[in-house]
Amino acid sequence: MVFSATTSTVTVISGATLNSRTFGGFMPKSRMSKTDEPRRRIAGMISGLDVFYAVPDDVAGDGQDAHPLIGRRMPDLDLQTTEGPTRVFTLLHHARPVLLDLAGPGAFDITPWADRVAYIGATHEGGWELPVVGEIAAPPAVLIRPDGYVAWAGDLSDPELPRALTYWFGPPA
Repeated sequence: MVFSATTSTVTVISGATLNSRTFGGFMPKSRMSKTDEPRRRIAGMISGLDVFYAVPDDVAGDGQDAHPLIGRRMPDLDLQTTEGPTRVFTLLHHARPVLLDLAGPGAFDITPWADRVAYIGATHEGGWELPVVGEIAAPPAVLIRPDGYVAWAGDLSDPELPRALTYWFGPPA
């Protein structure tokens, strides 16, 4: 994969002719610079934002598809909190997991995990876009690991949230 990514990057930067090893030979160079998918894929590979951690085998036990944000790096959104404007990555400076509530305060009792997980109520205006994936629907709440990757996303009333908290950050106190 590293060789393929390097070859693809050098091809795009140097203007060399694409061959069968670069993007499978399916995209002529003249179209590559005008198409979002190859640019998005290359930008994701170069920046490392294409990294995806697979969701553990059905942590919820419900067999349902996970939100596309789960296992991916959380976008660094502009947020409005009760303490003023901030950004998602600023919330992670304390190296603690964050339960980001974008739907409204009081919908989930974080008390059993409050010694390990910060609960932040906030709002965000605008869309969400992930490198490689593109635009996604904004979830009402997101559980963000200290490394910035999403452990869970959904509605705070979802019974999967306590399971995800327990799986990633230990049993309730």
